[in-house]
Amino acid sequence: MNKIIPTAFLSLILLLQGGCGIDTPKAGSDAGDGRITLSVVGTNDVHGNIVERNGAGGLALFGGYIANLRSVRAAGGGAVLLIDAGDMWQGTLESNMAEGAPVVAAYNALEYGAATIGNHEFDFGPAGPAVIATQEGDDPRGALKARAAEAKYPFLAANLIDATTDAPVAWPNVRPSSRIEVAGITAGIIGVTSRDTPASTLAAHVKGLRVAALAETIREQAEALRAAGAQLVIVTAHAGGRCDRFDDPADLSSCEADSEIFGVARALPHGLVDLIVAGHVHKGLAHEVNGIAIISSWSGGEFFGRVDFRIDNGHIAARSIFPPQRICRYVVAGSGQCRGSAGTDGAVAAMYEGSVVRPDNAIARVIAPAIAEAGKLKAEKLGPHLETAIRRRPVPESPIGNLLTDILLASEPRADVAIHNTLGGIRADLPAGDLTFGSVYEMFPFDNRIMHLEISGAELKSVLANQVEGGIRRGHVSGVRVIADCDNEELSLRVFDTDGREVRDEERLLVVTNDFLVTGGDSVLTPIMPEEGFDVVYEGAMVRDVIVEWMRQNAATLNEEQFNSEANPRWDLPRPAPLACDLSAQ
Repeated sequence: MNKIIPTAFLSLILLLQGGCGIDTPKAGSDAGDGRITLSVVGTNDVHGNIVERNGAGGLALFGGYIANLRSVRAAGGGAVLLIDAGDMWQGTLESNMAEGAPVVAAYNALEYGAATIGNHEFDFGPAGPAVIATQEGDDPRGALKARAAEAKYPFLAANLIDATTDAPVAWPNVRPSSRIEVAGITAGIIGVTSRDTPASTLAAHVKGLRVAALAETIREQAEALRAAGAQLVIVTAHAGGRCDRFDDPADLSSCEADSEIFGVARALPHGLVDLIVAGHVHKGLAHEVNGIAIISSWSGGEFFGRVDFRIDNGHIAARSIFPPQRICRYVVAGSGQCRGSAGTDGAVAAMYEGSVVRPDNAIARVIAPAIAEAGKLKAEKLGPHLETAIRRRPVPESPIGNLLTDILLASEPRADVAIHNTLGGIRADLPAGDLTFGSVYEMFPFDNRIMHLEISGAELKSVLANQVEGGIRRGHVSGVRVIADCDNEELSLRVFDTDGREVRDEERLLVVTNDFLVTGGDSVLTPIMPEEGFDVVYEGAMVRDVIVEWMRQNAATLNEEQFNSEANPRWDLPRPAPLACDLSAQ
């Protein structure tokens, strides 16, 4: 399946955008004592989740929370500033069908102030149905540039460097930073993206670009903004970290100390930056590092972050960091769980800033065409009935990863091994019940293609050893069993085929995988990648099409146990790992 982009739908989206309008957030009159509040709301990794699900998330419901907050701020002469930290649109059929246009239309209506470019903003490649730029005149970043041109807020990318100019990219409505007047002060906003962005999307889409160091870039931009009069400096960063507790912003004991965004914050001069809206790693943050507030709200559009700045006669007098706020229509008192209707488990209407939260009808109208168009495809039944959900369980193996690699292996009768990225490559569980196209799409929303590689047994072992020794096992396999142990403090790894025969170093093997991995994605195949890269020809079938066809042609019923290999695991690793041997991915 190529991209599904109905022209009429795109036209309707653009028409709706034009009817909603956006104004730069403005300060109202002061409250009489010169003290007002600016609320900065951060979102990240929404991934096209514009639809409310089971009473949670969705951009119309999010709009209700923002409307309540804006009402309170306006009453005191303050303002609300919305910032997004990237990965806005790739991930759902509603968004992907129009290459993210519904998200941009909704963000316009929500009056966002700025957004940064994440790795998945590159995923759609050229504007239109082509997945890869293969024809003369194709722009490998055409879809991204089209969305930026439609946005009524700037896309920020200070450390995304054009190799031909050795300067930040200068596409229409894309720039390193932005200044706005809000709540009586001048705010400067800087956008940066993670250093691993080039390895987190198709290499063909980021050719000719490089990513500069985050901290150095932020420092240069922030110093320039301060010199130009910025009283508040905000960074929107598609880079992140993780904390597990949110009761005290100063308590970092539950946090991963070596997180990318923490390292960036610590490298900045104290007092230069006031706030970082982070993302990329799909974790929660509401903390302070080196005097900088850092917020992040997991992924999928079910939460948002918030920091309030108290402005006293044009100066920042105080700051409050809020825990991530869940977006619920109805909420169970005490637990904070979302429900789709009142009364379920005692759920009552969600309140925010003293008022009942009601979905924003203007936002609902903007996204309605996308929801309707996608609904026609999502409801198609593919044939199998899932007796249980098939889940993305943790390492060492994932049932859904085993299913996917089995399907890939079956797609090529000559293949010996299938390798596919599960962490990051599989986005949702397959739910129990009749399997639909929508469920498969949500599981695998990417337009990746099947690729074949011929490698040696020794090269296969190198790839697999890298997965064993790495902190996270991103690659799943089919067709082989991996047995790893320690031998005199060295990793001992043996590989057997499905007949129990040990794979020899010198034999040649045909591997079926995808174009993302073949071009260096997730570093799964990099241990054996030639310096000049593999020779890639984008002519294979779409991975998603192969999955859909297998489902249509195969089993009438499926369940998770069919792909659960606990009795005969594909990854046979000692648990717990011996301390003298690095098997950290156990």
